[in-house]
Amino acid sequence: MNNPFLHTPIDYLKGVGPNRSKLFKKELKIFTYQDLLSFFPYRYVDKTKYHKIDEINNTKSEIQLIGKIVDLYESGSPRKRRLIAKLKDDTGFIELVWFKSHKWIKESLILNKNYIIYGKPNMFNGIYNIPHPELELYKKENLKYRSSLDPVYPSTENLIKRGITNKVIRDIVKELLLKTKSKFVESLPKYIIKEYKLLDKNSAIINIHLPKSNQFLSKAIKRLKFEELFYLQLQLIKKNISRKEKIKGFRFKKVGNTFNSFYNNHLNFSLTNAQKRVLKE
Repeated sequence: MNNPFLHTPIDYLKGVGPNRSKLFKKELKIFTYQDLLSFFPYRYVDKTKYHKIDEINNTKSEIQLIGKIVDLYESGSPRKRRLIAKLKDDTGFIELVWFKSHKWIKESLILNKNYIIYGKPNMFNGIYNIPHPELELYKKENLKYRSSLDPVYPSTENLIKRGITNKVIRDIVKELLLKTKSKFVESLPKYIIKEYKLLDKNSAIINIHLPKSNQFLSKAIKRLKFEELFYLQLQLIKKNISRKEKIKGFRFKKVGNTFNSFYNNHLNFSLTNAQKRVLKE
């Protein structure tokens, strides 16, 4: 990715700004566009499936709901304040809960509007709720663009508290991919790409973040792993050559009687063929 554009500070990317930039640098060590593009998802989830509230059971995985937020209030003591939103669909109700840093959420939510909710159900006092869910204002025309391979990025508790959810990271990465499309410098020779049937660098980076299909995701992973191992192997070869040039072994120009006597009369084991070959060399 040796392109000067990719060394642009992350501060200049739309959707980041100074506050988010500080958090990206501190929490994720992301300083430049290149750092962000090298920040790969660690798994992918299916965002094409939706559940009804009455279908929720003791699941360990995330689910997706569509419903209307009909109530919004705060509860608990001042030191343990939490925000609760009541979500309703045609089968029932469920509470969405935020325990910390929920001021921005309270200000952004609109009552009696439909939302797409994504999160992991949790049972408390025999009642299901979804803590710190992802929310997206429901737009029917956008449903067809949702992916069965939605990227999930590594995060930290502090990022989530500050409102930088996986959706925020995903949208920022999308913004950068739009800006950098076709700007990736190919790092592998063409004959290697052809011989091993690899994706080009541009396609690999796009499909690791926004895979078109499972097949393209597998190809992107193969390409990026191949490149990593390829350059690691080159580094090892380079170090080996450099070491041989700097450290010269002792070379015997002539084998004398002392060596022959030791080899024939005092060596109490037989040399392997490989060891004999080294001696001759």
